[in-house]
Amino acid sequence: MGGAKGSDPEGDWMALVGTTADYEGVEDMVDEMLRVGPPPRVGVPAIAKAPMIIDTDLGGDPDDTVALVVAARRVPELRLVVTSDEYGGQRARLARYLLDLAGRPDVRVATGSDLGNSRMWFMDGVCPAEVPRQDDDVVGVIDEVCSGIEGRIRWVGMGPLSNLARLQREAPVLLPRLAVTQMGGAINYRDPSRAEHNFRVDAEAAIRMVPELGRWNPTFVVSDVTFNPAMEITRESALYERWGRLDARPWERVLREHFDRWTTKYPGSMQHDALALAAALLWPGVRFVREHVVLDDIARMSLKADGAEIKMSISADYAAFMVWLEKALD
Repeated sequence: MGGAKGSDPEGDWMALVGTTADYEGVEDMVDEMLRVGPPPRVGVPAIAKAPMIIDTDLGGDPDDTVALVVAARRVPELRLVVTSDEYGGQRARLARYLLDLAGRPDVRVATGSDLGNSRMWFMDGVCPAEVPRQDDDVVGVIDEVCSGIEGRIRWVGMGPLSNLARLQREAPVLLPRLAVTQMGGAINYRDPSRAEHNFRVDAEAAIRMVPELGRWNPTFVVSDVTFNPAMEITRESALYERWGRLDARPWERVLREHFDRWTTKYPGSMQHDALALAAALLWPGVRFVREHVVLDDIARMSLKADGAEIKMSISADYAAFMVWLEKALD
């Protein structure tokens, strides 16, 4: 009922009410159905087609690179990429290079927060010398992009929350417009002595922004769900082999180079950020619940009844996700 082409949902609803009225003892139910009216039409939520901004610490773990390529190829609404935990502007240059290779010169790039870290950078020398440094007025660029958009904007956080904290300080009027999906945080982190990586790298920003974002219904894809070998790409993975073919596309060669460098130190890359992107795209394989959370003084997350309310991931269909990811990179 109501699903066929040319159907009349309101007519179907009235027919259901009329049929129900034929039965004795349900007069109150019929009256209530008539009072409330038909259910709303089911369709694609507006946020599913909203413009997107990605915030990434690209150039460390290759999961950011994978997620950015997926977004470039599969999200026509992608408008802007900003970088976080910068390495002297090199993450932004790498983003520009990858977007161009993936056929998205229209997507702007801005150089974001630089926290002075150097450990998580694996891509020296990958960008050709002619790839320029990117605009470092990150708040100005975000403001300019948002000013040309009506309604809400999807913000997909794949790094620390530093840029959001800067927005909150310098352009707080923009925050309510952002539908934030953030990879980060953990309730039961694998190392209980410290916070999850994206929170730990800029603990001050995480401590500040989690309760602030809690005012606008944020989504957190937490490490409890993303740290799972079922969605790890290794040297034995079909995707890795595909990226090394003689006929590999230019962006695939960059992915292969990134994984080659990464796997000299780590066995593989779990696709934390690609899963966060999938969640932002409303892919149905991630399950969420509403929780109230607090952060301690080193940004470790825990549940607490009077904490900030967030939508938090609790499980994912990993096999289905890897099928989705392979198709997105096809």
